Amino acid sequence: MSVKDLLETVIGLVNEHNAWRLTRAINMIASENVMSPLALKAYVSDFMFRYAEGKPFKRYYQGTKYIDELEVLTEKVIGSLIGSSMVELRPTSGTLANAAVFRVLAEPGDAAVIAPVQAGAHVSHTRFGTLGALSIRQVDMPYDAENMNVDVDGAVKLIREVRPKFAVLGGSVYLFPHPVKEIAEAVHEVGGKLVYDAAHVFGLICGKAWPNPLERGADVMTASTHKTFPGPQGGLIAFRDEQLYKAVGKTVFPWFVSNHHLHRIPATLITALEMKEYGEEYAHQIVRNSRRLAEELSARGFKVLGERLGYTRSHQVVVNVRELGGGAWAAKTLEEADIIVNKNLLPMDPPEAVKDPSGIRIGTQEVTRLGMKEGEMEVIADFLYRLLIKREEPQKVREEVHAFRKGYMEVKYSLKEDRLITVLDLLK
Repeated sequence: MSVKDLLETVIGLVNEHNAWRLTRAINMIASENVMSPLALKAYVSDFMFRYAEGKPFKRYYQGTKYIDELEVLTEKVIGSLIGSSMVELRPTSGTLANAAVFRVLAEPGDAAVIAPVQAGAHVSHTRFGTLGALSIRQVDMPYDAENMNVDVDGAVKLIREVRPKFAVLGGSVYLFPHPVKEIAEAVHEVGGKLVYDAAHVFGLICGKAWPNPLERGADVMTASTHKTFPGPQGGLIAFRDEQLYKAVGKTVFPWFVSNHHLHRIPATLITALEMKEYGEEYAHQIVRNSRRLAEELSARGFKVLGERLGYTRSHQVVVNVRELGGGAWAAKTLEEADIIVNKNLLPMDPPEAVKDPSGIRIGTQEVTRLGMKEGEMEVIADFLYRLLIKREEPQKVREEVHAFRKGYMEVKYSLKEDRLITVLDLLK
């Protein structure tokens, strides 16, 4: 292929993706979201070409005077949302945030107690991910299947026996808050620290729709900035302990991050300001939408996890579709109708079922940001019923999905400012 042909292919694929995901599809991947137009303008700036190794006003390069100011301001605004004056923005993902914290808290061979996979642990918490890469020994807390959570009494007993350097709560698939206070007290009793991975629920915490782990005893909170917190992809860490804050800062750079992708900082700041203005309204609407979606799916015959407990208190809804055909089939069928979810292991699944697990995970944070409320959750539940239970042809339902999606093209809970000069304006 010629350069011209390849260029047309690239541009065509990018345009097709944008049109699909931004104008036709109903996106319900629980780890994704959309930025506001203003944050997106700030994201596409000259900062994306530049370096700023080190801490603000103590860089190893020149040319950083504006990013220094922006980074400090972003830390202050985010800190005001979560009640911490110690915020570290340089990790470029939640996984790297975890890595920097884990490396400071334990040496190779030391033990870490984690929430089990059934209670939502992320792969970075395990021997298959970051914990394993750092040669830290994984010990799973017991699981309470009835309450879909950590078994508190069993976990406290285990912590006293193992005496871990740290424990980890939070994760990627969990419907209900973990027992932060109880686990923090137990791990502090043996001289350890509690890490809370808030990647998925950080926006809910900022919006006061989810308990703040720092207020309940967690020593450090890691997070992502692009899930329920609807900013650019990136990570952050917040602390209660100044000594730990300083130690982790010296580990983020130069061990895990060199340049920290500067263009995401002003976009993260704008998102933080949007959360300061609209965060409570947005976060509580996410939770209301999740619960209504779960109720409507259950009413249509789906096996929705957590019914006895009210289905969910987060942005996530988890459905057992094993009897309908399995998670892989369900996710693929929904994608054919332009409804995007992911297949997911359920608590009863063995680890080897990862390629075709029993469940699907559904997130409401992106559709909520596009303005959908409880009534729209009924429509989405009906789409899933027609596709997965009634087995209607995806091609038939897809046209209705497109027509429905066209009513939700504007990002809500966002600030508007037309005076921002972008790099594209300067290059004209």
